[in-house]
Amino acid sequence: MLLAAASDVSAQALLERGSYLVNAVMVCDGCHTPRGPGGVFVMEKRFSGGSQTWNTPAYTVKGSNITPDRETGIGAWSDAEIKRALTAGVHRHGRPISPQMPFPFYTILTPHDLDATVAYLRSVTPVRNEVQAPVYKSAMRVDLVPGAMQPYTEDDLRDPVKRGFYLATIAHCMLCHSRRPDGVQDYQSSWGKGGFVFVEPWGSAASPNITPHPKSGIGAWSDSEIKRALTHAVSRDGRAFKPPMARSAFFSRMSEADLDAIVAWLRSLPPLE
Repeated sequence: MLLAAASDVSAQALLERGSYLVNAVMVCDGCHTPRGPGGVFVMEKRFSGGSQTWNTPAYTVKGSNITPDRETGIGAWSDAEIKRALTAGVHRHGRPISPQMPFPFYTILTPHDLDATVAYLRSVTPVRNEVQAPVYKSAMRVDLVPGAMQPYTEDDLRDPVKRGFYLATIAHCMLCHSRRPDGVQDYQSSWGKGGFVFVEPWGSAASPNITPHPKSGIGAWSDSEIKRALTHAVSRDGRAFKPPMARSAFFSRMSEADLDAIVAWLRSLPPLE
């Protein structure tokens, strides 16, 4: 009975860790939960497939159903198949998944956190919802994330800067903040520099410079101002951020220690003009 109780505690801890990762850091709702009027998430259909469509020269896709529904979701997938999709961008049937799903950022997931993510996805309510199948038009460009091409270890997470990089990576921050103004992903010379203008139905917004440059970046910001930006989508001058940083509603659930780690990592970046 003691072994059974210990197993139950371990399983619960794994589930709680997975919930934290999915709901506070990875922001899976952004693509996989349908939205109602005003862009509000329809939580009773959570993770059953996003309503947005990404139409690019290489693909047209929607966020897939990642609930445990066996017919329209991932209920029939094995743990190994889910992990391969998350970290290698390969569907259970062997076809590639578009990099709209940020699998190059999830390659860094520790084995424990990968297990936790799968455990949490298994636990959510299955919702039957057939999502439009992806259409692939040409070869897809996949940009590997520097420093994130191998899983981290639990020892890596004990270092504050490495932990901050880990968290910012699975939150795929550089997916927006390392795009050149022409939209090309550039992890070599635009790492955190920002500058790309997103044009959406709600309007437009440029991704800001999040390097510690004292003038064009966040070098003059205090730690508390950076954390407020992350958790409340408010700039140093009190200006509210536009929808791409609506993910702050998720980041506000992060622990103080994890927020401190992200700040430590941001401080360590090369300052770019």
